[in-house]
Amino acid sequence: MTPMATVIDVMGVLPHRYPFLLLDKLEVKERARVAVGTKRVTGSEWFASAAGSHLITMPHLLVVEALAQTSAAILADLLENASGTIGYFAAIRRVRCRETANVGDVITLTVELESFRRGIAQLKGVASIEGRTCVTAEFTTVVRPRD
Repeated sequence: MTPMATVIDVMGVLPHRYPFLLLDKLEVKERARVAVGTKRVTGSEWFASAAGSHLITMPHLLVVEALAQTSAAILADLLENASGTIGYFAAIRRVRCRETANVGDVITLTVELESFRRGIAQLKGVASIEGRTCVTAEFTTVVRPRD
């Protein structure tokens, strides 16, 4: 890892907005290789009001989506003209859900690029809470120019 990590403006990288923007902070740890995002789970989340329960948890599928959003920082560094491209979440494999994220937890989302060929990126993501693994997944993103 490089000693200097850059903090990216999340809304500048992703087209998502509330309520579908699932990241609070996004950092590039190793350019075009490793990105780390953070998400603080709060009681005012849109999925919390739908739960209607006293114990509010973030659904695992939304944690997987947050991992996919974290990969945008890696993909933006891979391409020369990233502003003219769009990434499509194409496949997901080997998803393992271990722990749940409750209100007050801070989820650390680490995504690493495994390979990138002909506009197809293979990525591996790990979501953790205080060092405990919450969700792991491998996913594929296809990067194409906007036409």
